[in-house]
Amino acid sequence: MMALVVHLKTVAHLRGKGDRIAKVTFRGLSFLSRVAENCDEVAHFNETFRWPIASRLDGNEMLEIQVYNYSKVFSNRLVGTFCMVLQKVAEEGHLELTETLLDDNNASIKTSVTIEIRYQAMDGTVGVWSDGEFLDVPDDRDGMFTFETDSLLSGRSHGSATSPGRTLQGSIPTFRKAGKGVFSAMKLGKMKSSKDDHKRADEPAVLDMEDLDRKAMRLAGTFDPDTISLASVTAVTTNVSNKRSKPDIKMEPSSGRPVDYQISITVIEARQLIGLNMDPVVCVEIGDDKKYTSMKESTNCPYYNDYFVFDFHVPPDVMFDKIIKLSVIHSKNLLRSGTLVGTFKMDVGTVYSQPEHQFYHKWASLSDPDDITAGCKGYIKCDIAVVGKGDNIKTPHKANETDEDDLEGNLLLPEGIPAERQWARFYVKIYRAEGLPKMNTSIMANVKKAFIGENRDLVDPYVQVQFAGQKGKTSVQKSSYEPIWNEQVIFTELFPPLCKRLKVQIRDSDKVNDVAIGTHFIDLRKISNDGDKGFLPTMGPAWVNMYGSTRQYTLMDEHQDLNDGLGEGVSFRARLLLSVAVEILDTTSPEIISSTDVQVECVSNISESATGKIEEFFLFGSFLEATMIDRKIGDKPISFEITLGNYGNQIDGVSKPSSAKKKKKDAENEEEESELIQNSSEDEADEDRDLVSVSSTPVMKPVITDRNYFHLPYFAKKPCVYIKSWWQDQRRRLYNSNMMDKIADKLEEGLNDVQEVIKTEKAFPERRLRGVLEELSVGCSRFVTLANKDVNLAGRTKLDRERLKSCMREMDSMAQQAKQIRTQVKKNTVRDKLKMAQNFLQKLRFLADEPQHSIPDIFIWMMSNTKRIAYARIPSKDILYSIVDEESGKDCGKVKAVFLKLPGKKGFGHAGWTVQAKLELYLWLGLNKQRKDFLSGLPNGFEEIKADKMGPGLNSVPPVSLVYNMKQVFQLRAHMYQARSLFAADSSGLSDPFARVFFSTHSQVTEVLSETLCPTWDQLLVFDDVELFGEASELRDDPPIIVVELYDQDTVGKAEFIGRTFAKPTIKMCEEHYGPPRFPPQLEYYQIYRGNCTAGELLAAFELLQIGQGGRADLPPLEGPTDSEHGPILPVPLGIRPVLSRYRIEVLFWGLRDLKRINLAQVDRPRVDIECAGRGVQSALIQNYKKNPNFSTLVKWFEVDLPENELLHPPLNIRVVDCRAFGRYILVGSHAVTSLRRFIYSAPDKTSNNWATAGDLIVNMDSEPLVRKMDTVVKLDAMSDAVVKVDMNEEESDKEKKKKKKKKKGGVEEEDETDESVLDWWSKYFASIETLKETLRAQEAAQAEAEEREDMEIAAEAADIKPDDLLLKGSKTKERGKDKKSSKDKKKSHASDGMEKRPVKARVDELLVYNKELESEYANFEDWLHTFNLYRGKAGDDDEHALDDDRIVGRFKGSLCMYKLPLSEEITREAGFDPNMGMFQSIPHNDPINVLVRVYVVRATDLHPADINGKADPYVVIKLGKSEVKDKENYISKQLNPVFGKSFDIEATFPMESMLTVSVYDWDLVGTDDLIGETKIDLENRFYSKYRATCGISSNYSVHGYNVWRDPLKPSQILTKLCKDGKIDGPHYGPGGKVKVASRIFLGPTEIEDENGLKKQTEEHLSLNVLNHWEEIPRVGCKLVPEHVETRPLLNVDKPGIEQGRIEMWVDMFPMDMPAPGPAIDISPRKPKRYELRVIIWNTDEVILEDDDYFTGEKSSDIFVRGWLKGQQEDKQDTDVHYHSLTGEGNFNWRFVYPFDYLMAEEKIVISKKESMFSWDETEYKIPPRLTLQVWDADHFSADDFLGAIELDLNRFPRGAKTAKQCSLNMIRNEHELPTISIFKQKRVKGWWPFVARDENDEMELTGKVEAELHLVTAEEAEKSPVGLGRNEPDPLEKPNRPDTSLMWFLSPLKSIRYFIWHNYRWLILKALGLILLLLMLGLFLYSVPGYLVKKMLGA
Repeated sequence: MMALVVHLKTVAHLRGKGDRIAKVTFRGLSFLSRVAENCDEVAHFNETFRWPIASRLDGNEMLEIQVYNYSKVFSNRLVGTFCMVLQKVAEEGHLELTETLLDDNNASIKTSVTIEIRYQAMDGTVGVWSDGEFLDVPDDRDGMFTFETDSLLSGRSHGSATSPGRTLQGSIPTFRKAGKGVFSAMKLGKMKSSKDDHKRADEPAVLDMEDLDRKAMRLAGTFDPDTISLASVTAVTTNVSNKRSKPDIKMEPSSGRPVDYQISITVIEARQLIGLNMDPVVCVEIGDDKKYTSMKESTNCPYYNDYFVFDFHVPPDVMFDKIIKLSVIHSKNLLRSGTLVGTFKMDVGTVYSQPEHQFYHKWASLSDPDDITAGCKGYIKCDIAVVGKGDNIKTPHKANETDEDDLEGNLLLPEGIPAERQWARFYVKIYRAEGLPKMNTSIMANVKKAFIGENRDLVDPYVQVQFAGQKGKTSVQKSSYEPIWNEQVIFTELFPPLCKRLKVQIRDSDKVNDVAIGTHFIDLRKISNDGDKGFLPTMGPAWVNMYGSTRQYTLMDEHQDLNDGLGEGVSFRARLLLSVAVEILDTTSPEIISSTDVQVECVSNISESATGKIEEFFLFGSFLEATMIDRKIGDKPISFEITLGNYGNQIDGVSKPSSAKKKKKDAENEEEESELIQNSSEDEADEDRDLVSVSSTPVMKPVITDRNYFHLPYFAKKPCVYIKSWWQDQRRRLYNSNMMDKIADKLEEGLNDVQEVIKTEKAFPERRLRGVLEELSVGCSRFVTLANKDVNLAGRTKLDRERLKSCMREMDSMAQQAKQIRTQVKKNTVRDKLKMAQNFLQKLRFLADEPQHSIPDIFIWMMSNTKRIAYARIPSKDILYSIVDEESGKDCGKVKAVFLKLPGKKGFGHAGWTVQAKLELYLWLGLNKQRKDFLSGLPNGFEEIKADKMGPGLNSVPPVSLVYNMKQVFQLRAHMYQARSLFAADSSGLSDPFARVFFSTHSQVTEVLSETLCPTWDQLLVFDDVELFGEASELRDDPPIIVVELYDQDTVGKAEFIGRTFAKPTIKMCEEHYGPPRFPPQLEYYQIYRGNCTAGELLAAFELLQIGQGGRADLPPLEGPTDSEHGPILPVPLGIRPVLSRYRIEVLFWGLRDLKRINLAQVDRPRVDIECAGRGVQSALIQNYKKNPNFSTLVKWFEVDLPENELLHPPLNIRVVDCRAFGRYILVGSHAVTSLRRFIYSAPDKTSNNWATAGDLIVNMDSEPLVRKMDTVVKLDAMSDAVVKVDMNEEESDKEKKKKKKKKKGGVEEEDETDESVLDWWSKYFASIETLKETLRAQEAAQAEAEEREDMEIAAEAADIKPDDLLLKGSKTKERGKDKKSSKDKKKSHASDGMEKRPVKARVDELLVYNKELESEYANFEDWLHTFNLYRGKAGDDDEHALDDDRIVGRFKGSLCMYKLPLSEEITREAGFDPNMGMFQSIPHNDPINVLVRVYVVRATDLHPADINGKADPYVVIKLGKSEVKDKENYISKQLNPVFGKSFDIEATFPMESMLTVSVYDWDLVGTDDLIGETKIDLENRFYSKYRATCGISSNYSVHGYNVWRDPLKPSQILTKLCKDGKIDGPHYGPGGKVKVASRIFLGPTEIEDENGLKKQTEEHLSLNVLNHWEEIPRVGCKLVPEHVETRPLLNVDKPGIEQGRIEMWVDMFPMDMPAPGPAIDISPRKPKRYELRVIIWNTDEVILEDDDYFTGEKSSDIFVRGWLKGQQEDKQDTDVHYHSLTGEGNFNWRFVYPFDYLMAEEKIVISKKESMFSWDETEYKIPPRLTLQVWDADHFSADDFLGAIELDLNRFPRGAKTAKQCSLNMIRNEHELPTISIFKQKRVKGWWPFVARDENDEMELTGKVEAELHLVTAEEAEKSPVGLGRNEPDPLEKPNRPDTSLMWFLSPLKSIRYFIWHNYRWLILKALGLILLLLMLGLFLYSVPGYLVKKMLGA
């Protein structure tokens, strides 16, 4: 006999004392254990339960154990539940385990149960497992096998079977274990071994429908996790359900509302521009704004460093579609527009989607739009950043950027896009459109009709397509509602394009201006896939639906924006048939059209069926309730209309085409009804003959609910509507989308749960997350099975097929990854894995969005007098029916709460917050043939009422209304406890809040509590006799929503809306017992929304109790009102209100700061009132705020009863009042501390704090001067004798190293000795920035490595390999990861290169450069003194009311400390405990103190331009209290990155003057100067902080030089003071360089050298060493602020939330009662050093020959060389001309001399020049030192011809070749690989360098070689040994030895001719002469022969 035996041993860790009982349930059969009496924390049951079983034990079955506290009188109280799946038992037959219980909130509790389970099968076998289903389970906790039980509520028994229409409700435990799917439910009852898994993809999976239905029926008994959501408990009928009690409904549309954006673009330089000797300008264009850089003359690699800022105030969609276009234009000037070299385009959205919303230092490759056969036209290096409000951009540090990085590796492209993009053609085919609205008035039509005599359609449509900044449009089809175009618009653009969206718009052509009819955006990412199995963008042919404003034509359409695609469309406008295709061009083929202009061509028509077979659809809707109707509309009769496309739209739906074609669109028109019959299936034809759609409810007058809202009295009779319509059958698309949406909803819900668990700090969030991931992987695999039944429908497009493939791939891999990650979820990795799961969610949402539409969305309109008032839009896929449950829409056949809103812009702001109406609506949409089930989801108990005129036989006609004869009566109890952080609605900065609760047609109000943002109402609202229709059990599963609205009561006028939240009640049926675990309900926080912003939280609980036969007497009793004062207000009952305990709250009153005037009067005698939970304390009165704003009594306390649960603690209110004459008080401002948690005092743990008892720890200082200090601090263990190494610089060893360095000649040429005298503060600064960059790089590399490791792991585990096999499989996985890895490798290699390439640096002492504010590094310096902002005035109403800065009226400084009473004795007994100070011991006094504040301003970066020329003239202003320092005369002209290098001293008295403002202003010649931005620093908190932020502690101590000690106190004095203040032992200096502080020993050097080089003994190094490691000192240790530079953002009030630049600075503070500090360090900017570069051009060779000789056609060139230093084009110098070189050889011996100013540290040349003749002053530019040499051919009459050029970067250029032969192109091509030299180190270089130019094919070609000598001398040397220009004195060069041909032609023409002709043609001439002689002789011969012959013959 088979049996299951459970041995229940013990239950441990119980709370309290009492009787316990356990209940064990299996297969619905429960056993109760005996009562374990009077047991403490362990109950020993030791009982065995046995279940004989007939059927084999299934692995899915559950065992449930519930432990109760037993009570004889009352019902037993549940302690906790334990559930497990008996899978392991079924498999192994035996299991022992100890596991914790879950309480009713499903959180794990301490109590644990120990059991042993045995299972005897008949044949002795144990359950069978399919292989691969079970993984090794990592041992948890104590080696026991633990299960994870994740359900939201613990298991309870279930009532009757639920009607399948509703989501299942109640409590379904679902179980998870570490391994693959616990349930094989995936297989739907068929076990499949993994062997045939691989077949899955090919064959459609067969689904057993009956099987599923049976399962659904069984669900009430045992549960199958697939059909019940984990959120089983969420039968929430709202959009997204999150937890049963918290529906999440967003009210206000967020899109379409304009926001501020700032786009900043820095054009740094351009390289490799194609073209000869050009004058390039870069044009930056965003949308219609254009800005230009300055023009650089004759260079192919101009350096600009120009910064541009564009400001926009537009909706996000518009912003992200704007195109950023960078183009290079050649020789543009006032008269000519110049010629375009190349452009680069990208949309703003691409930049915004980058990490940090920016591209930094990337190269944009240019292409020529007019010639796509040409390759790359050059590169522009730029930074592009897009900042929205509240984004902050982290810019890498801009100090000395020398990384002339490789172009190819840093292209301006998003990750994953190939560097070589190809040209492609984008074909958008536009076929036809349907259902267009009227776009003209009917009057016009009648006039026309009178003239023309025929009726015309009132619209002239054409289609406009926009893509990548180009527009194309089709022809206009005159007057047609159903235009047919059959045209295609062709764009030519690089692929993949950097523009995400195609915009297709139908427009109406009009004589005055064309108007958009509707707009559709096609997102290219959704219609393509860039993976290795991806596909090019393709779409259609498919219909797209367009939505916009309502259809009736008005001349001024207020919602016209909606038609342009901004905001959510409120009505169907038209649908358009189009298709998209992309073809990659082969640019080498000759017949290609090379321009990228948009072309429009005709295409052939496509058949009707191409988009799918037309089917008849049926939409049914029933209005169960219409409440919360806004009172403005409530007085007129109201009806509701539902439309689907144009069907059902009675007012403005059908625009009838004038042509008498038979149209399927006009289903509403009876005349045409008969023609439509043919479409419906035959058997229905007779029934449906008279079926007319009923699309609106009968008109009805609303009834009043309360003074704001009305409701319609539907009660028992619910009106219905139904519409028949005809659409192409593309349901498959929607089905797949629905399945993914459902998986995503479930996932989102689960993730919200996990976050909630983490937030409320319940136990085991990791279990919940494992459950969520398990469910995700099950869901994804389920999708793969279902989506695979791909029916070859008509109208399936390529996109359908490809999308299905890629979705299946994605889902499959997601299932694998989710399983994978699930096994990695541990307690400490929960947060990371949660992030990964959120990425899954985004991906799912992206996949679920179907780009090809089918059925349009459904609109529900509330109508009053045929006027449309408010609407709701419901996607058709959400209510689409399918016989497969997963495929049907989430709201199909369900009752859903729908909130109506105002259309378009009316819905913004206040109007958008009020609900126009709330409907309870039931909708069903499906094929007409599947109509039989359309009522199945309605609440039961109704009768159908048909329309009157229907004949008796028509039983299938849908009802026009439903009458409910079954109703339930309930009592709703709303326990309104309190709210917190409400929105401030009054000018006092407070509100007078009350809450109004709506449920069904009832509403009630709490009392008004005046002047608070944190009201505790503690009020129970009882709604009696609430009638709900339907069956009781259904209502229990899915109760209606409760709406809670909060208002601010105003004495005059109506109450002002604060916010709204939604809730669901817990329901008790009359037969249920009122007791745990569900009752009494728990208080929960509900987020209150005001529009899209949060406006506080409400703490409440709601229960809905059914009233049975016995009436109200059966309900749990209500306590009467306890408070006699408040009248009949019921308090929240005891079981629900929190348990309180006694706390003491101590308040430290320090002072008030920056109080603003109140009603024009200054605040003079303020006082602070602290209140919490009805108790409070008042501070002492400040007698004279101006004289001293601090309080005289520092600490006060009060006692208060607070909830045990910290999360329920009420807020603490701080109010400041001003005491005026005659006892009047005026509220100045208030602050609510929402969470007291951070102020809870926890006693210091004695054991951990004095951990140094184990003997002395030695902290050792080695001297390793050449190792860079990379913050290596080793953390010390309590019990170890650790020795920490910290590098200290010792001067002697430094010197030795230097000596060694000098000896080391050879390969690497070392830098010269870093001479102390050369070093200044800037050396230190730059060295530190290098370190900062290196650490950042190292971090990046580490991160990349970690990511890569994780990728590898996941890839490996997905492929089921152990990490050791990675080496074998590495190659395979690498292929997959290649694209992902490349960027990471780059980062890694970048970092390592950085480390390797750098020469060993000379040791420079460093400071710390923080790339953020110091506060963020040190927790705002609120270590004991906190700052609370005081608010007053109404909160702002735009979305960003988070920026309440303008409401701040002052700040209260102080602190809080709360602890439970009684406090343990030992604290108060400590020595020196001052009882008056309570917990605030050893706090300094707060008397006024004089301080010298020294502000150092180093530089500012990226300032926002303030002048028209796109620059600014910045100067610094410093304010502190009344003193202000303006540095106006030292403004820096036209600079956005000014280096100020200044220090300012200001004397101040704390506390009166403690807020330092550092502002940067823009100097203007005329008018007032504008503020660019400012930053504020609270000096007081810094001054008093234990981090010692008064003067940063440097890393080394020296008494002279650039690193001189700045603090007036020496390190030893600081150390002594710190030890005294912290009451610790020390410092004790010992021999041999040791110091002991609090049982820590530190080592360090003991000698110091003064200016004269004398050595002295000193303890300072030792002390400083301790200070630098102060955080290691026990108990009092913390990191002291080091010597630093902080980077602070500059902000401007006019542009809130957007950075206007950054400023680098630091502040030192010295108390005046201490010794005076030394003089300020000189940080004035380095003056550039004057140098002179002498370049001698000796010879050229192999210069290409340009000219043809007139006479001889001979090639020659008249060569000269031109050179200049970049940026100094006006100083260009030319050699003389070497005329008529025939071999390309030229001899010059010519000298160029270039003087320049150079900044060594930044490697830049500094040029000051006036920008134009109108400039007021000179502007300073910094540009890299580059020498350009060009070779030219001189022409006398025409312009000279440019032959070639070379540009040498003087810091790193290739060494010249020794001879002309060795000089080749490779010196330029392989520049990166060759060793480079710097003229600044070499001083003198000579060699041959190549000249290059680009030929027609953009290939580099060698056009000559030059032998040159470069000699660099400083200005002083140049004065000593001057040289002449050219070949002049002094130090003249000899004349070159040139062949005499170069003498001028016309001086001695004969000579030249002789030279030329003879030299070149002598052989020819000789041969010719010979020939002529021969011919002469022959001629003479012939001439004389006849005469001679005659003579001979005649014998004369």
